[in-house]
Amino acid sequence: MNTRLGVLLPTNHSQWNDARRLVDFGVRAERLGYDSVWANDTLLGARVEPLAMLAALAPVTERVTLGTAALLPAFRRPVMAAQELASIDHLSAGRLVVTVGAGFPGRSEVEYAVSEVPWARRFGRLDDTVALWRALWAGERAFHGKVLRFDGLPESTPSYRPGGPPIWLGGASPSALERTGRLYDGWLPYPPDPADYHEGLRTVRRAAGAAGRPAAAVTPALFVTVLVTDDVERGERELDAYCRATYGLPYETVRTIQVMVAGSAEQVAATLNRYAEAGAEHVVCRIAAPALDAQLDQLELIAGIDRPATVSR
Repeated sequence: MNTRLGVLLPTNHSQWNDARRLVDFGVRAERLGYDSVWANDTLLGARVEPLAMLAALAPVTERVTLGTAALLPAFRRPVMAAQELASIDHLSAGRLVVTVGAGFPGRSEVEYAVSEVPWARRFGRLDDTVALWRALWAGERAFHGKVLRFDGLPESTPSYRPGGPPIWLGGASPSALERTGRLYDGWLPYPPDPADYHEGLRTVRRAAGAAGRPAAAVTPALFVTVLVTDDVERGERELDAYCRATYGLPYETVRTIQVMVAGSAEQVAATLNRYAEAGAEHVVCRIAAPALDAQLDQLELIAGIDRPATVSR
């Protein structure tokens, strides 16, 4: 079986020339054979809200998984978010995957502040929110977590699939690895070294086993920033510009935190193959191109890359 291939919808400002072109982008990805289309979430920078984006894509696509990479639940009222996600699960006939995260120190504190949610205990709040969603989708009328507590919950929109859409966790800290194995349905990190990915996945699977879950309960995925080009030096300059525009940091810094690759189709395929050998089964590509037209060109180039075979471990 070959690794599944996904793509993140463009997040740069060019989308505002005609935001509906993002829907065309997702439809085009499906026609090119991508397995999944993903939407990003942040309050730092103007972009189409991810759940609205996936709701727009649901009725015009038929096959692709629709996912968040990643959703930050703290920005939304948790009961309403459960209804929104269940609705997209219905609109897509069960094609939704929800990757969640708790934000990034030094970047997300302001997002929490404007959302009127405390930064403290954010990981416990995240896990409780996911547990609350699952309880609501199952028809439960009360929830008592470590951070969130509700009695007299209203009847909520049930999910399309029993148990709700799969919920993945983004992150590779020791606590994130343990929580992924114990509580989540998938893992979507971006470690810059395949060896780190392999060791992280081993930790996730050990945690799953300790919680009485099978290793297959957690889908191993990878988030990777990609630019296909025959001019590697130019590609790395474009990655540097992309990193500075996105994070305010140079490529040399970001590449020590995230996996990023600029090179020929063969070089990109070789990088993805190393992660497949480390255990990744689903690759989500973020295209490091500045404008929507350039991203559409890259969409076709990445679709033509030979996909590595998954490795059973």
